[in-house]
Amino acid sequence: MNAPLGDNPQALTGLTVVDAAGAKVGVVQQVYRDDATNAPEWITVRTGLFGMKETFVPLAGARQQGGELHVPHTKETIKDAPRIDADGHLEPLEEDELYRHYGLTRPGAATRMTTGTAGSGRAAGTAAAGTAAAAAAGRPTGDTARQTRMPDAGRQQATGGRPEPRTRAERQPAGAGAGAMAMSRGRDEEDTARTKEQIPEILLSEEQLQIATEERVSGRAHLRKHVVTEDVHRTVPVSHEEVRLVREKITDDERALGRTAPRIGDGQVEVVLHEERAVVSKRTVPVERVRLETERVTEQRQVDAEVRKEELEFDDGRGFKGDRKGPGPERRR
Repeated sequence: MNAPLGDNPQALTGLTVVDAAGAKVGVVQQVYRDDATNAPEWITVRTGLFGMKETFVPLAGARQQGGELHVPHTKETIKDAPRIDADGHLEPLEEDELYRHYGLTRPGAATRMTTGTAGSGRAAGTAAAGTAAAAAAGRPTGDTARQTRMPDAGRQQATGGRPEPRTRAERQPAGAGAGAMAMSRGRDEEDTARTKEQIPEILLSEEQLQIATEERVSGRAHLRKHVVTEDVHRTVPVSHEEVRLVREKITDDERALGRTAPRIGDGQVEVVLHEERAVVSKRTVPVERVRLETERVTEQRQVDAEVRKEELEFDDGRGFKGDRKGPGPERRR
């Protein structure tokens, strides 16, 4: 049995699987076809807390309603199915294990065991189909069973009285595949109905709150710079020259040396004065480095939500009533 390959599997892929109680199980991931009939027989559904586990679910008794695929099994049964890798092919032993888990009978296997014929599965499956057709038409089933066993008898004679082993394709002939699938689906529905009649039960469901976090943009921070002009006042020491009058008497020695001329007349002497001025110049120098950094701060937030759950009320029709709000047996006193 091979899983479909390619980007466009049949229409069952992507449907939402709903169990017998109406609870959603998961989404159909792959559809497995029968090797002989090429008819869909198994699907895989992603289950588990994070939807990382693919579980095999039989298509027997399943029905499609819009975008949902309803199967006659509970969510717990599906989640507890044997863990088999969906690697592209389902081996016969793995398929037998899955049939046992779901309480189903492989198409043709039950008839082969009850008829006691030593022939192949092909004859047994054909006999079962003939028996069902004869019963539906109101005809006896003995002749039909004998006719379907005749090919195996001839095969046994040709092989020295031993039944010749059949391949999987022979056990599921193309002409009888759809009938065997329909018979298996009918038996499953009958077994399910019989089980419900024997043990009446009701499933209670509840919504469980699952909280996760996601990261999103909460804001943006910008770092900009601009030029500001301000007045600066500084005190700078400056110096300048001033003129003052100094009088000195000429000594006799200086007269004798002739340093001064005995001349009378007008005269003028000029002196150059100097001073310091404050000269202002500017230059640009780096004074500080500024950068933006982020840090993660964890805080506690309270999340409020509403969840629904189902509660049980019991009334036996004779005046006794009770209710249960949680799991566990309830006994009448």
